[in-house]
Amino acid sequence: MYEPIRTKSVHRMADDDQNGYPHRSREEELDIQLAGHLAALLAVTDELGDTEAGELIARQVARLRGAPPARHAGLSGAPAAALHRKAHALAGRSLLVAASRADTAAAILAAERMDAHTAALAGESLAGTP
Repeated sequence: MYEPIRTKSVHRMADDDQNGYPHRSREEELDIQLAGHLAALLAVTDELGDTEAGELIARQVARLRGAPPARHAGLSGAPAAALHRKAHALAGRSLLVAASRADTAAAILAAERMDAHTAALAGESLAGTP
């Protein structure tokens, strides 16, 4: 009546495989997320042709990733206003993550980029901002 189990159980205890896959800390996850948002902002900034701001953003991405970022190679052909709106949104996301991880340098850069894109959308130019 009883037949013994011939295969290994597919069920495991919760503690069985703690080191079976890599774990990242919250700070590492936030670094990855911030680098991603800044890299996306860099692509839009390069497409807008703002090389000075692009270099500042690239330095922050390199600091977070430990390697220089890949620069944007192609153009989307989107109008400048749409690119400024996209860049503003990406800078806002970067600001939120930078504030969450207490990264002052990245937060200041993101806030400056938000101001610059807001001014560009309003047809102004901020003095001292690329």
